[in-house]
Amino acid sequence: MSHPHDLSLEGRVVAVAADRGHHFSKPPRERIVLVEGHGVDGDAHAGAFVRHRYLTRRQPRLPNLRQVHLIPSERFAHLREAAFAVAAGDLGENITTAGLDLELMPLGTLIELGPTAIIELTGLRTPCVLIDRFRAGLKRHVLSSAETGPPFKCGVLGVVRAGGAVAAGDTARVRFPSTSFETLPAL
Repeated sequence: MSHPHDLSLEGRVVAVAADRGHHFSKPPRERIVLVEGHGVDGDAHAGAFVRHRYLTRRQPRLPNLRQVHLIPSERFAHLREAAFAVAAGDLGENITTAGLDLELMPLGTLIELGPTAIIELTGLRTPCVLIDRFRAGLKRHVLSSAETGPPFKCGVLGVVRAGGAVAAGDTARVRFPSTSFETLPAL
């Protein structure tokens, strides 16, 4: 088996989305602007402290590890095979990628997007009950039944380490952490 350092990973951004309101889906945008330590400019989940509605009510001063939500576009193909029509932004993600197995990347992986933006991966997105309200029965299709691999298959979350504009067509380059290869925790 190859070591993650042996991989030269490069994918691309296929769509970007943002929404000022706390809605399940986010409308696609021509471009989004990532702000260091904050998230997506103008998005409801941006901020230094947790913005997730459930977590905000309980611990509003927790650091926001969920500033940006990324999902691989390949996930949509699997969901279409299961008869679920899902498009970019529908699952609340800000950035849809192609060519990257995001959920398999280690904690602390850096994703360089476009000319200047960098996101550090902090965890797997945990699917909640809202996913079944969006499409009845969808949640069971984003839970892993395999004994190995990630427990969830609905994208990853991260924090913005360097800001910049991101748009469809931009390159997405992966830089693995140099010290450890911890699996992404559920967030």
